[in-house]
Amino acid sequence: MRVLVATCAGDRVDPDSPPLLDALAAEGLEARLAVWDDPTEEWGDALVVIRSTWDYTARPEAFLAWARAVPRLLNPYPVVAYSSDKRYLIDLARRGVPVVESRVVEVGDAPALPEGDLVVKPVVGAGSMDAARYRADERDAARAHVARLHCAGRAALVQPYVGSVDAEGEIAVVVIDGEVSHLMRKGAMLNTDELDRTMLYRFEQMSLAARDPGLERLARSVLDEVADLAEEPLLYARVDLVRTEVGWAVLELELVEPSLFLGFYPPAAGRLAAAVRARL
Repeated sequence: MRVLVATCAGDRVDPDSPPLLDALAAEGLEARLAVWDDPTEEWGDALVVIRSTWDYTARPEAFLAWARAVPRLLNPYPVVAYSSDKRYLIDLARRGVPVVESRVVEVGDAPALPEGDLVVKPVVGAGSMDAARYRADERDAARAHVARLHCAGRAALVQPYVGSVDAEGEIAVVVIDGEVSHLMRKGAMLNTDELDRTMLYRFEQMSLAARDPGLERLARSVLDEVADLAEEPLLYARVDLVRTEVGWAVLELELVEPSLFLGFYPPAAGRLAAAVRARL
């Protein structure tokens, strides 16, 4: 069976792609990149691994229709549908998972803004694209951001800005085939101009972080809450955590197309490729 690694159009889109393709080849698999919305691509007899489909946020309905139609998809369609919409944060909070306070502002609704610095982002978005931080005295600008998203037919997510990110960043827990692979420290993104960060993590300040049993347990407990979405351990997952005044909390749960930072931790590519091969 062929393996197609789903991406978006463009040259050298994802730094994770070369090490993953090399690792898949080392496992004896025939694998190549394939653009998810290419009308000439044939998906039916392939195992399709979603990776860098980062332009889907402009057409989420088309992306979900494509994902639903792919016979063998990793991660599977129910996971994709759940994690591609940040309303999952509301669901996780209801389940008792510690998450950064999140308010969804549906199209046409007036935003209720938290006190202090805050973040506005689209409910369906990738990386930090179309997201911005606003100071406490910039509430009119924050409301205007929500209005722009609404004019484009996009719901907004409003969160308080977590100040610890400026000093210590976020911690991304990368999980492959149900096991923690490595941890990454992601520097603050929303204190820079969007033009300097629209290429996702390639402009982020990244470094490998030390293993932390407490954060790893938290990440696994979050994934346990969504285990019913798939019949087997997820091929990959990334749980982004930040330190709040009351402890660590989930900022995002990335199960669709997260950067896995394979270049920072080379064994991860081999582990991911072996997990793909096992699913054949």
